[in-house]
Amino acid sequence: MENLVHIIPHRPPFHFVDRVVEISENSIRTSKTFPPDEPFLAGHFPGNPIVPGVIICEAILQSAAVLLYHQIKDLQSEGTPVVTRMKNVAFKRMVRPDEEIEIQVELIERIKNFSNLRGTARVGGQLAVRLEFTGAQVTDE
Repeated sequence: MENLVHIIPHRPPFHFVDRVVEISENSIRTSKTFPPDEPFLAGHFPGNPIVPGVIICEAILQSAAVLLYHQIKDLQSEGTPVVTRMKNVAFKRMVRPDEEIEIQVELIERIKNFSNLRGTARVGGQLAVRLEFTGAQVTDE
């Protein structure tokens, strides 16, 4: 697998996929562990740190970017991948520092520059976050 830093358009410190576990034509499994020294954990919440749900959602979205990269080899030249819609988002379990989230993303359909996907993040098999989302390739024009 290619270096994730070259696949995901984000750069540290906003890079939330540690490794690809498995990838197929229409799905991907990745993982991420949030170390206790992540800057956002200092304020969310002091003395009782919880990984923000939006950060977990972002890890799911970045995993989708890796999946789409492998489907569309020229993804970077098509524009910047952005999320255009999130729906049915549910936060089911808190994620603490040093817990590994297991991310699963499935491509539902792709129409032109738009992709409809579904994703989950689990900790030890327990559902933490689930969502459905649409992503698009946009240009700066």
